[in-house]
Amino acid sequence: MMILKNLRIWSREGFAEDCYLTVEGSRIHAIGPMSECPMDGESLDCRGYNAYPGFIDAHSHLGMFDDSIGAEGEDGNESTDPITPQLRGIDSVYAMDRGFADALAAGVTTVVTGPGSANAIAGTFCAVKTYGRIVDEMVIKSPVAMKMAFGENPKGIYGDKSETPSTRMATAALVREQLFKAQRYMQDLEKAAEDPDEDEPEFDMKCEALLPVLRRELPVHIHAHRADDIATAVRICHEFGLRYVLVHATEGHLIADYLAKENISIICGPMINHRSKPELSGFVMDSPTQLAKAGIPISICIDHPEIPQDLLAVSAGLCVREGLPWQTAMEAITWVPAVQAGIEDRVGSLAPGLDADLVLFDTDPLTLEARPALVMVNGQIIHKKFTE
Repeated sequence: MMILKNLRIWSREGFAEDCYLTVEGSRIHAIGPMSECPMDGESLDCRGYNAYPGFIDAHSHLGMFDDSIGAEGEDGNESTDPITPQLRGIDSVYAMDRGFADALAAGVTTVVTGPGSANAIAGTFCAVKTYGRIVDEMVIKSPVAMKMAFGENPKGIYGDKSETPSTRMATAALVREQLFKAQRYMQDLEKAAEDPDEDEPEFDMKCEALLPVLRRELPVHIHAHRADDIATAVRICHEFGLRYVLVHATEGHLIADYLAKENISIICGPMINHRSKPELSGFVMDSPTQLAKAGIPISICIDHPEIPQDLLAVSAGLCVREGLPWQTAMEAITWVPAVQAGIEDRVGSLAPGLDADLVLFDTDPLTLEARPALVMVNGQIIHKKFTE
């Protein structure tokens, strides 16, 4: 058993002073006041340091687009078919990409990664730890969500080839058509299961991949920037009764009251950004602040490789500069992304039974100069920069 002593531990309720935390194997075993600290076990005096859950990026493409390689390492967009729900992001994650080491050094211990936004339906995302060599040994959950994309990306990729979709209408129509097909496929499977005289439909991998989505077992993560694209995505999710999370929602602050009524959550970012294309013309730095004020749960993402993965906490700090409460910003890179990914029973907070993924800082972790003094993943100390 490992004992971390004399900690100040952050949680969603605030800071608890003068605490200990014990680790057994890969899990947190106990947390309590130093007056109850066990004496037996390897100990590490952490006086002067604050403990936080390992940071989580709710939307990344880490491992999908290899660092510094170029076209040979771009495995995140299958730009040959706008409808590819059968693709699994886990099959493209290169676990030895240097971006994983950069993430760890900055305290990012989990990322939700998967296909890019070239396709209207792109495939599934997975949640993985940032420490390891084989993705199967790093994965927390796969699949986490089905990726869909609206707006300029699908229409730009395929419109340039004089293929469908070249308009927003066509993107929505393709998504809707595939969901109708999968819905009919599901109904035919159910009929065959109930009636031995009914034949099962011919196997369809695309429809099979969408069954958990239609059954509400798997949420949809929806790439959408403009307010009209957001509304189209919400409309289609209502039509088919889908669970969903909005990703980016650059103009979400313009319709915050509408989104608040939807009782959804949003993955905001990247925040270190510029108005590089027309659908980003509504980008403002305080959008997460406005969304949070409307009562919408938000997380903050980097969208690596758009922005380097190690700038996640810096991005949260920029939101604090723009009026987001510090506590909300910290939850946006810990607890909220864990809930959005359905992995809060493993990561996102510090509690007995959860994975021993934590970071120690002796300064505010959301400031530009902050570097973790210790990074632990699965109970293993990966980085340690202080002596007792």
